[in-house]
Amino acid sequence: MALNQTPRVESEWISLREAARIYAVSTYTLRRRIASGHLPAVKLGYKLIRVRIEDLNKLFPAIPTDRPEDRYRRW
Repeated sequence: MALNQTPRVESEWISLREAARIYAVSTYTLRRRIASGHLPAVKLGYKLIRVRIEDLNKLFPAIPTDRPEDRYRRW
C-alpha cells in the first residue's frame, strides 16, 4: 500500500537586509514589525534573523494598477 505523498512546497526565507531592499523600507521598520507581532520571523543565531517572503507579501501587499505588467513588480 502506497502512502499518499503530496509534494512539499518550501517557503523562501530571506534576511532583513534583503527584505528591506526589495520592499524599499528600512531594516528598523522590519524589526519594529517583528517586535509588534505583525511580521513573523525566525532568529537563527546571535544576529541572524530571517523572514518568509509570503509573510512580507501579506504585510506589504501590491497595489493594483491598470497596467498588468506593473501589478506584481517590486522595486
